Amino acid sequence: MNTVPQNWQDRTELLLGPDQVGRLKKASVLVVGLGGVGAVAAEMICRAGVGSMTIADGDRIEPTNLNRQLPALVSTLDRYKTEVMAERLKAIDPELDLEFRTEFLEGDAIPALLDSRRFDCVLDAIDSLTPKIQLARACLEKHIPLVACMGAGARLDPEKIRCADISKTFCCPLARAYRTGLAKLGIRKGIQAVFSSEPAIRSAIREDSSSPHKRSTTGTISFMPAVFGCHCAAAVIRTLLREPDQA
Repeated sequence: MNTVPQNWQDRTELLLGPDQVGRLKKASVLVVGLGGVGAVAAEMICRAGVGSMTIADGDRIEPTNLNRQLPALVSTLDRYKTEVMAERLKAIDPELDLEFRTEFLEGDAIPALLDSRRFDCVLDAIDSLTPKIQLARACLEKHIPLVACMGAGARLDPEKIRCADISKTFCCPLARAYRTGLAKLGIRKGIQAVFSSEPAIRSAIREDSSSPHKRSTTGTISFMPAVFGCHCAAAVIRTLLREPDQA
């Protein structure tokens, strides 16, 4: 078994200091969704030195993933994203306490997963609205900080990406639908959302009934999901390093 070099976090420690690096080492993060956004975010969280992670996704890698998704290579086509990402994350940090769930999380499976171990933060990189809302409700009920990614597709300007409370999101159809769904549950704030203020390019969206887990297919360029993923990872790291009285 490979071992991680002792000084591999030297640059992170130079930036944050040893106490904060130790704090990340003790942290546990759940990443749900390993597409263009979630896979990049999971890798950035791993490289930041977070010591425990659970990743979840039910998808296999498809040819159309090759233009933007981190685990997508010709050599990995038709493999489960969880398996490929688990190999990649353990190759970065062999000491990472890693669990992966190859399933689409929804319904009762969500609170069950949240109860399976202690999570200091959850990252929602799910494409489908219903499980996003279910995950948000469960996290808030269990007082687990949540970072939720909104729509990364049909956009081209990375400078328009930002992070704010869900109540302050705008110009994003997915965020609007998410807010509406949350409002029906009496939830109007308390979730960090990564979104774009760039209007969606309508011609880049087409109706799609080929999968029960999505209603449309959205055109996406290589770099946008990756930048969204970095913003998501940054929000997670900020949450993990936040002092208790700042929560």
